[in-house]
Amino acid sequence: MSQSDAPSDRPAPDASGYWVESRRPLTALAFVAPLLVAYELGVLWLGPQAIRNGADVWLRHLLEAAGFGGYFLLPTLCVCILLGWHHTTRRPWRVSTGVLGNMALECVALAFCLRLVLLLQSTFFDPGLSVPAALSAEAQDTARQLVGFLGAGVYEELLFRLIMLSTVVWLLRQFGAQATASLVAAALLTSVVFAAAHYVGPHAEPLEWGSHWFWFTFLFRFLAGLFFSALFVLRGFGIAVGTHAGYNILVGIL
Repeated sequence: MSQSDAPSDRPAPDASGYWVESRRPLTALAFVAPLLVAYELGVLWLGPQAIRNGADVWLRHLLEAAGFGGYFLLPTLCVCILLGWHHTTRRPWRVSTGVLGNMALECVALAFCLRLVLLLQSTFFDPGLSVPAALSAEAQDTARQLVGFLGAGVYEELLFRLIMLSTVVWLLRQFGAQATASLVAAALLTSVVFAAAHYVGPHAEPLEWGSHWFWFTFLFRFLAGLFFSALFVLRGFGIAVGTHAGYNILVGIL
């Protein structure tokens, strides 16, 4: 074997470029951190008037049931998960500000794409159906809405995609399922749970099985769950969070 044919002991060159950099956990953390801080400070500022996201409440209750308290434990845990994930990739600990700006633009474009899905569904589902600006049963002021939308972007993606989707894929793989089949099954299952979760809690919409509007919103949220699952797998956690928050702001405030 010649020297040129021998396997090299040097590590493979670090892949770069926007499409790679934007998927990395450290980049996702840098992108999501302002949304996370704005949500948590917004909840503290608004006090009892704040609309705390359901996924946030459920995760906090789970931590409390496990014996872990502290207001900032959950956001700290979110940060630690992304830092630990990045550590396992063995990639450099640096983030490009240019990548973060491009991620924001991508999230805006993707939010408009999901809005188009809503419009297409409303046309197909019932051409005469009037779709309100936001799929919400309660009108809130702008500040409360904005804080809630940011929380949904961060904590719903943390719960349903980063934690739940990843866990279901891992479990299915342990039982011998193929990678693609595991991803598809996990996306379908978690999207159903994601849609159903919007009808649980004090600020949820009423669970009216016979209502035309219930099935319309449930179907859209299921499709949105699949959309966010695809973004999480293909584009990473940061893009999924940014698109989720951007869509909520687009239909709820703008």
